[in-house]
Amino acid sequence: MALRTPGPTVGVVGGGQLARMLGEAAGPLGVEVVALDPTPDPPAAPVVRDTVAADFDDETAISDLADRVDVLTYEIELADADALERVSEETGTPVHPDPRTLRRTQDKLAEKRWLDDADVPVPAYRPVADEADLREAGDGLGWPVMLKAREGGYDGRGNFPVEGPEDAADALTELGSDALAEEMVPFDRELSVIGVRGADGERATYPVTETVHEDEILRESVQPARTSEAVTERAREVATAVLDAMDGRGVFGIELFECASRSDAGDVDGEILVNEIAPRPHNSGHWTIEGAHCSQFEQHARSVLGWPLGSTERRGASVTANLLGDVEETGPAELSGVESVLAAPDAHLHWYGKREARPLRKMGHVTVVGEESAATLSRARALRESVTFR
Repeated sequence: MALRTPGPTVGVVGGGQLARMLGEAAGPLGVEVVALDPTPDPPAAPVVRDTVAADFDDETAISDLADRVDVLTYEIELADADALERVSEETGTPVHPDPRTLRRTQDKLAEKRWLDDADVPVPAYRPVADEADLREAGDGLGWPVMLKAREGGYDGRGNFPVEGPEDAADALTELGSDALAEEMVPFDRELSVIGVRGADGERATYPVTETVHEDEILRESVQPARTSEAVTERAREVATAVLDAMDGRGVFGIELFECASRSDAGDVDGEILVNEIAPRPHNSGHWTIEGAHCSQFEQHARSVLGWPLGSTERRGASVTANLLGDVEETGPAELSGVESVLAAPDAHLHWYGKREARPLRKMGHVTVVGEESAATLSRARALRESVTFR
């Protein structure tokens, strides 16, 4: 494939850490990145060609961006799917993944129904519009249930466990009435597959990753997943079915439950259920930067441009440990204690350049590449503890 000079330009709605890492991966390919973000100096600014200060739903700014680039993509689900669709139609600039995919994944109820229609396994769920709906859902699914906001939830936000019918009113007051209730899935572990859709039906999946959460926030991604070969093969099959149901090209983060057996539902034993889908590079795939032959970010640039996909094979065992805002109140972010990470030959530090530290905000990550998952996990945790910030 002949690449023209200067190379192509990718426009990204969102200028956070994902756009930053996309810019870092695109540069060596000769691909320039322009990011649109409401923040005048977003995390992506130091590594991309240019930034545009505008809201995610500013259709005029998105249209202007489309006129400057060869393809549009997005790194945040707050992007306006309707605006992206109209801009693409008016300017002729393609958007990947397709805005139809973004629209479906923005609404958790629509996402579940869409996956149901595609015969992709998901937890049992019910729509919830009021207290009576929630009580009926709990009685039908079995208490407790997980109440989820249909829109706007991420990093554990928008999820509320409801223990019983007596808690229904408080839960809806906390989360709002436009929601869905899901069965509380008894899972052994949470898994993730980073999947890719390329041109001409090309598909690829990275090896299955185990994700470790606390308070519904991703803390570590462990590669390879500490589970059986049969489970990883089933997870790959389910992820491939998800990719088949998608529209457009790009990288997709597919979050999964590896279910434990239940006495009242033996058919769930060993089953893989889809939790949620992100139509973009995903936190659980950050290990691919050092741990795979082609990172999820390089893969995203390749796929949205219609270029051949890179290898998804891993280089070895790897663990990514997130650096979260360990603060009680928002304040300036001051990074310190990185000497031990920088001195470690098997460790890699990524600092996202965010100016403010907020409680549990993702500020960066440390990836360790080693020979075996358990030892690599212990090493990554120890190195993470050495890094501090205000």
